[in-house]
Amino acid sequence: MANANVRVRFCPSPTGNPHVGLVRTALFNWAFARHHGGTFVFRIEDTDAARDSEESYGQLLDSLRWLGFTWDEGPEVGGPHAPYRQSERMDIYKDVAQKLLDGGYAYHCYCTTEELDARRAAARAAGKPSGYDGHCRELTTVQVEAYQGEHRSSIVRFRMPEEPITFTDLVRGELTFTPDNVPDFGILRANGAPLYTLVNPVDDALMEITHVLRGEDLLSSTPRQIALYKALIELGVAKTTPAFGHLPYVMGEGNKKLSKRDPEASLNLYRERGFLPEGLLNYLSLLGWSFSKDQDIFSIDEMVAKFDIPDVNANPARFDLKKAESINADHIRMLDPKAFADACAPWLTAPHANWAPEDFDAAAWERIAPYAQTRVTVLSDITANVDFLFLKEPVEDQASWDKAMKGDPAALLTTARENLSAADWSDPESLKQAVLTAGETHGLKLGKAQAPVRVAVTGRTIGLPLFESLEILGKDRSLSRIDATLAKLAA
Repeated sequence: MANANVRVRFCPSPTGNPHVGLVRTALFNWAFARHHGGTFVFRIEDTDAARDSEESYGQLLDSLRWLGFTWDEGPEVGGPHAPYRQSERMDIYKDVAQKLLDGGYAYHCYCTTEELDARRAAARAAGKPSGYDGHCRELTTVQVEAYQGEHRSSIVRFRMPEEPITFTDLVRGELTFTPDNVPDFGILRANGAPLYTLVNPVDDALMEITHVLRGEDLLSSTPRQIALYKALIELGVAKTTPAFGHLPYVMGEGNKKLSKRDPEASLNLYRERGFLPEGLLNYLSLLGWSFSKDQDIFSIDEMVAKFDIPDVNANPARFDLKKAESINADHIRMLDPKAFADACAPWLTAPHANWAPEDFDAAAWERIAPYAQTRVTVLSDITANVDFLFLKEPVEDQASWDKAMKGDPAALLTTARENLSAADWSDPESLKQAVLTAGETHGLKLGKAQAPVRVAVTGRTIGLPLFESLEILGKDRSLSRIDATLAKLAA
């Protein structure tokens, strides 16, 4: 049932290239908002100056636009809760942190790193939880003055409640965390810089986010955020606590979580290879959700119409590149022919194309494109499939040559050339018959007979339908290439 009050957020950090797990999170948030007629907020978490970069920030915006995501509030769009970059909201966090201190919800912690490490080691040795032990929770004025007299710096910690925290996860059901597993946590560094543990919930509160849909790796921080929300509500900073839904891990090789370091994790890889946004998003939507038992291929509009968070599966989802490619190929087939031809344009020019710009023949491309559309898996496949049309000579591929030129290829090609010379070059069926007859003359079936012809004309053993390709290339150029191959075989 639609709920226009739904407000979700996608809040990446601008570090490195976007990866597919991040895109899956964005997709589920965006589709959930669109399904309910709600609001999709795009927020940038850029408080880590050492890791964040403007280049990555630009890539994030560009990637979301390429994928077709639109945001209702956020960078370059604005909105009632601006600014939407955390680096521009520092005064807000410091003000909230002070309110938490003044209200007794937070306190200064003067423990040194060495003291913390020693106490944690002792706790582990005793078989106890090794989180923060609350040493500075109830310091007296005298103790505080003593620490300050030693010129100790302090961080600010949030005071966790001493009772269990239970909440209903939209994906995983009811979950309970006991106090010994969720100790007091830092919200401000010693230099006063706010930590993720503070800025993320504060922004969600002030931006009135109703549903937090995020990765499973953040599940352990949820009880902290729920406790912080309770304090923010009591302080009048927040209105309500959002509902939480933790999305399943995306797994890579060896049952390990797909990490940024895995080659197949990079969004840029799929964009550079020529995945369609629709194809990639269709596949990513299946990592933890399904459209129906018997349908894997659907449009983004169809997904939005059906998608809801309670239908997400809590089990880890394995990333399967072959499946992603297969789904993308289906979306390529579904394109309008002109849309396909237009989408291929980047791969028909430098730096992808290996032919001179003046040798590109637009009329030949228009004729070959429908055949290419039924064969390519990703758009970058198009370059190698059609380069025989635009190169003065076909590519030299030794592996293809060795595979095709077995037995007595010269005899077969000589006969095929004679038959092709007399064939009707306006009819691919006539060209097929010419090669078929040549194969029969030499005791070969069509598959074996056409392999040397294909390599002679296109340079490769695999490609678009051969006889349609011959017709588009033309009689003179095709026979000339067969002649050149015969000369090479003779040499």
